[in-house]
Amino acid sequence: MVKRATYGSVRRLGSRYGRTVRFKLGKIEAEQRKKHKCPYCSYVNVRRVSTGIWHCKKCGAKFTNRAYTVGKVSPIKRIVEEEETKPKVHETPKKKIKEEEKEIKGKAEKKEAKPKKS
Repeated sequence: MVKRATYGSVRRLGSRYGRTVRFKLGKIEAEQRKKHKCPYCSYVNVRRVSTGIWHCKKCGAKFTNRAYTVGKVSPIKRIVEEEETKPKVHETPKKKIKEEEKEIKGKAEKKEAKPKKS
């Protein structure tokens, strides 16, 4: 028995355009329609909205990437995300610390200065 080729979505084209072109188009369409891995939450539930626009149904992230498939996240995006999630060691400057110390001392003095009602 002869083995028949399965064309999938390009079967709609019939015998037009040639076998090679239909085969390449079939691979592209199959790749773009499958679910992809989200670069933000790593969950396999990203679908294509339109050319280059992708949407993760789990985390709700809407982002741009390649036209037919989700590629790697660009190094710039990765650096920005790492800086946002990285805990900041020296978050408050020295001036802010001094102001907080003054507020604490001021509150302590007010408590001591209040006469007790009897």
